[in-house]
Amino acid sequence: MSQQTPSAQRPALIISVILMGAGVLHFLAPKFYDAIVPRSLPGEPRTYTYASGVAEFAIGTSLLVPRTRRLGGTAAAALFVAVFPANIKMAVDWIQNPKTTQVQKIGAIARLPLQIPLVVWALQVRNRTPKN
Repeated sequence: MSQQTPSAQRPALIISVILMGAGVLHFLAPKFYDAIVPRSLPGEPRTYTYASGVAEFAIGTSLLVPRTRRLGGTAAAALFVAVFPANIKMAVDWIQNPKTTQVQKIGAIARLPLQIPLVVWALQVRNRTPKN
C-alpha cells in the first residue's frame, strides 16, 4: 500500500477539521442548526441537527484515518451536497429577516457558491487516496 505525502494529506486534514468542528457545534448550538432545517422534511428539526452533527463528526474522523480516507472523501462530497438545501434556506431566511445585518446577508449569499469547491475538494481527496 502506498503512502500519501504530507501535501496530499493536507486537504483531507483541513476538511476533517471543518467537519469535526461543525459536528461539535451541532451539539453546542443546536438552535442555530434547527432553524435552517428545511420545513419540508418530516419530523423534528432537532433530529436532523443531531444526525447531521454525528455524520459530520464521523466523516471528519474517517478523513483522518488513511484506511478510511477514500470513503471519507466520498461521504464528505455527498454530505456537502445534502446540506446545500439548508444553506439555501439560511440565506433566504436571513435576506428576509429585517434584524439580519447587511454583512450577514452578504455572507449567507456568498457562502452558497463555496459549496462547489468543497464538493470538488472532497472528491479530490477520494481520488488521490490510494485504494486499500
